[in-house]
Amino acid sequence: MTDRQSKIAVVTGAGSGIGRAVAVELLRAGWSVALAGRRTEPLAETAASAPGGASLAVRTDVSRPEDVEALFTATVERFGRVDLLFNNAGTFGPGGVPVEELPYEAWRHVVDTNLNGAFLCAQAAYRRMKEQDPRGGRIINNGSISAHTPRPHSAAYTATKHALTGLTKSLSLDGRPYGIAVGQIDIGNAATDMTARMQTGALQANGETAPEPVMDVADVARTVRHMAELPLEANVQFATVLATAMPYIGRG
Repeated sequence: MTDRQSKIAVVTGAGSGIGRAVAVELLRAGWSVALAGRRTEPLAETAASAPGGASLAVRTDVSRPEDVEALFTATVERFGRVDLLFNNAGTFGPGGVPVEELPYEAWRHVVDTNLNGAFLCAQAAYRRMKEQDPRGGRIINNGSISAHTPRPHSAAYTATKHALTGLTKSLSLDGRPYGIAVGQIDIGNAATDMTARMQTGALQANGETAPEPVMDVADVARTVRHMAELPLEANVQFATVLATAMPYIGRG
């Protein structure tokens, strides 16, 4: 982290799982963190996990433009600027539903959260980073290994994560003149409530159900912190962090 950076982060989906782990890692490292999520109680629990940390909880539905704008306005009013956005909020949608049976409302919910929400947050962060003094900042998108390879019955989730890779590349290119570095972390089987079913049995490409290894979510958080604390002259464009023995390489 260079001296000119004030270490102000916005973490979406900060009330649980990867978002909570990353927020706590940053708070313990001395960052000031705006915690965004749909429910206030889990955000308070995240803040309590890093006592003494400078945090701000903002109830936010990332699919709503007015919520996103309020989040970034509150962050700047409280902390003065935005140095990092960890674009993490997301949903799997209904699990195990074949594409021909997937309700449009479920598809739309996943797209609104995973893709439209990521765009809205990146746009809001970009606007602040471009205009603030010193100018610039970093955006890290949570892509998932489904940005590369799908699981069975995951059309909505996989489509949004593939699209997020394109968003990451475009933001990275467009941010160059303004000192805005944009990268993506693709995560596989971090141990959270969302991945609890992996340890009991997940549908495989051959139609079988099998348990899968998981990894400590703290290892993901440390990787995000490493990416975040690079000088803006350096960028991790894409990183893949996954449970070593999970069926990803050779999936299917």
